[in-house]
Amino acid sequence: MIKFLDLQKINLLHQAEIEQKLLDVFRSGWYLLGNEVKLFEKNLSAYTGIKHAIGVANGLDALRLIFRAYIEIGFMKKGDEVIVPANTYIASILALSDNGLVPVLVEPDINTYNIDISKIEEKITPKTKAIFIVHLQGRVVFSAKLQALAAAHNLKIVEDNAQAIGAEWNGLKTGNLGDAAGFSFYPGKNLGALGDAGAVTTNDDELEQAIRSLANYGSSEKYVNIYKGLNSRLDEIQAAVLDIKLKYIDGENAYRRDIAKKFISEINNPKIILPENPEDEKEHVWHVFVIRSQNRAALQKYLTDNGIQNLIHYPIPPHKQKAYKEWNELSFPITERIHDEVLSLPISPVLEKEDVDLIIDVLNNY
Repeated sequence: MIKFLDLQKINLLHQAEIEQKLLDVFRSGWYLLGNEVKLFEKNLSAYTGIKHAIGVANGLDALRLIFRAYIEIGFMKKGDEVIVPANTYIASILALSDNGLVPVLVEPDINTYNIDISKIEEKITPKTKAIFIVHLQGRVVFSAKLQALAAAHNLKIVEDNAQAIGAEWNGLKTGNLGDAAGFSFYPGKNLGALGDAGAVTTNDDELEQAIRSLANYGSSEKYVNIYKGLNSRLDEIQAAVLDIKLKYIDGENAYRRDIAKKFISEINNPKIILPENPEDEKEHVWHVFVIRSQNRAALQKYLTDNGIQNLIHYPIPPHKQKAYKEWNELSFPITERIHDEVLSLPISPVLEKEDVDLIIDVLNNY
């Protein structure tokens, strides 16, 4: 069986360094908001080329905290609208509704699966305060047109960078394209922790201070609470592991690109729709490699029967979830088509070349 994602094997690539660092943290006696978090924040900031990086408990909290901070500093208020892709993972939507903000769904581009920038302006109203972009599947979504649109309407650009660490647009890394960005370091991400972990990046000093306080019970000074905050702190163990793995992320992303290029060039079955490879390969880090089929169930069974694990990212779009039953009658045909057809193949820095060849052969014989 070819595993969809062999997390044990991925982490064993760095076994000696991780084990030594875990021992160091254990012996230090300091497990929260210590030197390991400070070091990782410094190195993540340098890596993305941005002024501030704030470690938090997980990716959803990273996004929640950005919008909560914008409310606390007075740029947004409950009831304001935020443009967001209709086909994103539910976390992007939860981050908005949890803060009393109104998600305004926009269809994706069928070729990139990212938000269709050409459809954003028609959704902007006097209540719109931000454009929330999601670099879905590891591919950058950004443009000069998007920047100009945000500037013309005084909108913030917030990045959901849960899946695209290391991707670049015009020499800038994701996490440093908009006004703020949320990262997830869930174990299965390109840069994965040994549990839940996340971060926020921004060049905005006021926003950074508000997020740090909000994530620590609303406090920047012990027992002095300026906000009704929450507890969302990156712990020392996860920070230490992430700091080790950050050194290798570019190499591991490059290996993912090589696999993706081989898939795209050698899978030639007309029943399978392949993802688009951007002209600038740095714009994609291939968090997942997603194909489409009009008969997904049959293809999924065929792959499983042939020993190839696969997953669906994601079977149900946000507007069809019971959690958002008020949207259930809405129609987003491109989003619905994507969610009905997508299927993710194995891709990772430990996928063996012979396994890549086998996946190609199996798909070409479907």
